[in-house]
Amino acid sequence: MLRIFHNSRYEFVKHWRLAAGLTIAFIVAGLVTFGITGGVNYSIEFTGGTLMQVQFKQAPDVAVIRSTLDKAGISGTEIQQYGAATEYTIRARDEKQVEAQAAGAEGISKEIGAALEQQFGAGNVTIVRTEAVGPKVGGELRSGAFTAMVLASLFTLIYLAIRFDWRFGAAAVISTAHDILVTFAFIKLFNFEVSLTVVAAILTLLGYSANDTIIIFDRVRENLRKPHRGERLAAILDRSINETLPRSIMTHATTLAATLALLFIAGEVIRPFAWVMAFGVFVATFSSMYVAGPILLWIESRYPREADDATARAVRKGNEPVPPAANGRSERLAAR
Repeated sequence: MLRIFHNSRYEFVKHWRLAAGLTIAFIVAGLVTFGITGGVNYSIEFTGGTLMQVQFKQAPDVAVIRSTLDKAGISGTEIQQYGAATEYTIRARDEKQVEAQAAGAEGISKEIGAALEQQFGAGNVTIVRTEAVGPKVGGELRSGAFTAMVLASLFTLIYLAIRFDWRFGAAAVISTAHDILVTFAFIKLFNFEVSLTVVAAILTLLGYSANDTIIIFDRVRENLRKPHRGERLAAILDRSINETLPRSIMTHATTLAATLALLFIAGEVIRPFAWVMAFGVFVATFSSMYVAGPILLWIESRYPREADDATARAVRKGNEPVPPAANGRSERLAAR
């Protein structure tokens, strides 16, 4: 059987400063973008409004589409190319129009369709799909999405607190929170529209990232129960990551392959979900190796556990790995 990265001996923990610098720079870039361009780009599902996907027989001029809708009294529309040069999405989110949709959500979509047929001719414009959401429903969906993310985080925290010592649980929760922050920065930097599918991707990433960290921490806990010969916690963390590396590589590779298939084949509707998940695979891998471990080291250095077992002695010795050869020499000198 082919085994990838079998018996690897990479040192991960010692690069935590570089990892922290990259993470902070990326999050700051996202915050700066928030300050410059404003808040999150919510979809019709959260803001309320009408979304139409239309297909023309010949590639139209975007300026003509916009002027046609303005003449029909539908102002403030967002027009974007959607895949081919003949396909476009039209978003109508004007405040007055959204309020009007509370009574009849399909009214504006009919007005848009009639205006386009009058300008480009009957049969030259096809309405592929229409989504219309009233302002009240949009607000409820946004509130529900936020509640779902908070509850998922809370249940993850409870599970980790029960499954691990609180030090491990706290490190895993902080690592997962890091993944969510970096993902939000990614969404903002690339101006992805936050829809229900993107929220689903974030919730999936929440569980995926926590699972990856839990697997490594399980191996750390097993290794801490073994005789250490003076091995420090940083070395135990590195060894645990290397021991789970073959499994992690195979899991991330297969997940990424499925995600890339969605990204390039599944179409525009599912593409934001695929983008967030593809990015999330890399973020989850990064945080489980370079974020969760160093945070655990810091927590253990500040709040060492009180016990006279090998685990506590390994923790209290510090955070830098000690070469086994050096340990052996020290033990021989002590014996003399």
